[in-house]
This record gives sequence, structure tokens and C-alpha cells, in this order.
Amino acid sequence: MKAKTTYILIADGARARILSTRGPGSGLSPILNHDFAASRAPTRDYGTDKPGRTHKSGIGNSRHAMEPSTDWHVIEKQRFAKTIARIVDQAAERNEFDRLVLVAPPATLGDLRSSLGKRAVGLVSQELGKDLTHLTLPELTRYLEDVMPL
Repeated sequence: MKAKTTYILIADGARARILSTRGPGSGLSPILNHDFAASRAPTRDYGTDKPGRTHKSGIGNSRHAMEPSTDWHVIEKQRFAKTIARIVDQAAERNEFDRLVLVAPPATLGDLRSSLGKRAVGLVSQELGKDLTHLTLPELTRYLEDVMPL
């Protein structure tokens, strides 16, 4: 009987890594030799330098800054989730794994879930709503052993 391969995607809005395990006792191993990272620039660096100004209606001649309607920082996080989801989708199409575990903060988890293709979504066996991107591989192994068999 072939051992089942599980991919574990550890991500937040700007960093991600994909690890694999082949079952209890096999530990974790990185899929690629690098982690993925997106820009961590603040919102002000994505859009215009200043919001427009408007007159407050009905009261004198005072002017007030308008709030920007687009949060470019959030949009960049969603783009990053789509990029990572595309990589996982391609691996799913090549049958590289049998199960998928998603580990990310709740907002990123939602972005990933909505960006994954049908095949990859069907392979999701577990989700963990936590940011574990800052942990080293040995720390991740110890942490995840309590949650799932490695």
C-alpha cells in the first residue's frame, strides 16, 4: 500500500512555504528550496500619495480629506494568496499529494480557500487558523505533532 503524501501549506498574507509529510514518523520536509514572499509595503505605498479633498456640504467653507476607497494592502494579500493557490493547484493536477492541510490566519485562510481550484479543495483534509510562518522547521514539527500525525 502506497504511503499517503500530505502537503502542508503554511502562509500569511505575505509569506508562505509548502512542506510535506508521508505519515507518522516521517517528519516534515520542504517541497521547494525557498519560501514565497510578497511585498510588505504599507498601503500608502500602493496607491496615490494623498487622498482627494472635498467641501463639507452645508457647513461653511471647510474642506476635509476623503478616505481612500481601496485598501491596496488587502488587495496585495489577496493577490499573494492567489499566486500560492495556483502553485498548489498545479501540484494537485500533477497528483503530487493525496491530502492538503492549510495553516494560515483566518483572513488568509479565507483568501486561500476561495482561490484554490476544485481538485485542491477536494484534497483539503484539515485547516488551522493560526499564523505559524515565523516558526522554524523543528518548531513547526513540534507544534503540528500535537495537531496531526507527522
